[in-house]
Amino acid sequence: MHPSGRLDPRRATLAAAILGSSIVFLDSTVVNVALPKIGEELRSGVLGVLEGQSYVYNGYLLTLSALLILGGALADVYGRRRMFAIGLVAFGGSSVLCGVAPSLETLIVFRIVQGAAGALLVPGSLAIITSTFRGVELGRAFGLWAGASAATSVLGPFVGGVLVQLVSWRAAFLINVPFVLVALWLTWTRVAESRDPSAERAFDWGGAAVVAIALAGLSFGAIYGQQHEWEGWIGQASLAIGIAAAIGFVVLMARGRHPLVPLGLFRSRNFAVANLSTMLIYGALYVSSYTQGLFVQGTLGYTASAAGLLGLPGSLMLALFSSRVGAVAARVGFRRFMAIGPAIMGAGLLWLVRVPPDSAPWGLQPNDLRTWVPPSGYLVDFLPAMLLFGTGLAIMVAPLTSAVMTSVSSSRAGLASAINNAISRVGPQLAGALVFVAITAAFYAGVASRVPGVDAGSSQFRASVAPLNLAGASASGQVLDAARLASADAFHLAMLIAAALLFLGAVVNAIGIRDPERGAAGASAPEPAAASSA
Repeated sequence: MHPSGRLDPRRATLAAAILGSSIVFLDSTVVNVALPKIGEELRSGVLGVLEGQSYVYNGYLLTLSALLILGGALADVYGRRRMFAIGLVAFGGSSVLCGVAPSLETLIVFRIVQGAAGALLVPGSLAIITSTFRGVELGRAFGLWAGASAATSVLGPFVGGVLVQLVSWRAAFLINVPFVLVALWLTWTRVAESRDPSAERAFDWGGAAVVAIALAGLSFGAIYGQQHEWEGWIGQASLAIGIAAAIGFVVLMARGRHPLVPLGLFRSRNFAVANLSTMLIYGALYVSSYTQGLFVQGTLGYTASAAGLLGLPGSLMLALFSSRVGAVAARVGFRRFMAIGPAIMGAGLLWLVRVPPDSAPWGLQPNDLRTWVPPSGYLVDFLPAMLLFGTGLAIMVAPLTSAVMTSVSSSRAGLASAINNAISRVGPQLAGALVFVAITAAFYAGVASRVPGVDAGSSQFRASVAPLNLAGASASGQVLDAARLASADAFHLAMLIAAALLFLGAVVNAIGIRDPERGAAGASAPEPAAASSA
């Protein structure tokens, strides 16, 4: 509390920033478990049930990814508190509309609006933190922000399951309202306004439109292509549009008088290196989390709630230690943490390469299919890996965020945060789509090698057996046994690829990141920009 008895403005600012960003991360996962109920209650005369559920989920992620850079730039130019408050109002209002949606089509529209509002909140929250804190306190604040983001993402499926089971799927959206109201009150009463004083009022709307098309095309192309195993032309065409728009955006930024994203930002060594490592590390995060979710439920038989809690130990590590690591990194420098953290995460994923296809969900049991593997189960196969992974994540996340946000002038904090968040979302989706092609090919090749005479490439066979997810398989016993072994091999391949991305990210950070001078990193730094000087 403040000495006057009122709430400390800086703590209130941090609380508002964390609440505003956390609801965005929460809605990325909380809706997943509500999708079956949504499909049962809301029908559409145009869309199929599965297609409609996919748009409910991906429509939110698509607009969130596409508009992040626009949201960050608007915050820098027109005021971070103002745009953050607008984002809160829009997010709360669209959450209410989602909660009372009468049809699947209207729910999809409101989810798109909700994603657009989230694009104002995520970069805005980090920009507000950057303009409020300095030195060690800034590192600690980034750590708290990262821990809260991880906690809400992990607890999302559990919270959503409880709400759907005890109340209704509509409660998964309406739960946002009280958090929005608290964050909005804190924002208007305690958060100080800040903006880029050198920003031109002639806002680059053309650049904003082009970058939105680029991010939307890349994101939608990756999502659609992966869901349809790259059959048809829609996924490829979306990627082609995204790539063309991305190239055109770079040309516009190089020639524009008042560009939305000044390319000079990337002259900062730490900013460029940190964003490159973000693409590698978050690509590994996407691949590992996506394939783990499919494998443990579809092959090992975990329930949805058990699978959702699988990563809880690692997330607890992040929530408990991230702020402390952030404070220490602000004093001694980011590089060693950004190199050691991903390496430990990679070691955790390498442990998962030993998981057999008959690993028991919770207890220990002898292995029937691979007698040379020690007794398996959650305690042996997953818990050590999750603890290692979570430890590495706690070591890496806050220093990475600090390296990005302090590598450019604080006047560009919103834009810097938006660029990094866009890379952390769109890049992993592209990496995941490519990796999924590899593990799908490995899976069907593995089945074909174990069952002579099976045409694993036929569309009929692929409709009956899916890689990693065998829950709805309609194949014979021999084929199903082969598919179980092939799924384990495909999962192991995914973990090896993800571990390789993490080790590469560790090397990039070890070689590329430069620690700021001790005075610039410490509490006496007059301006976060002092940590960059390329």
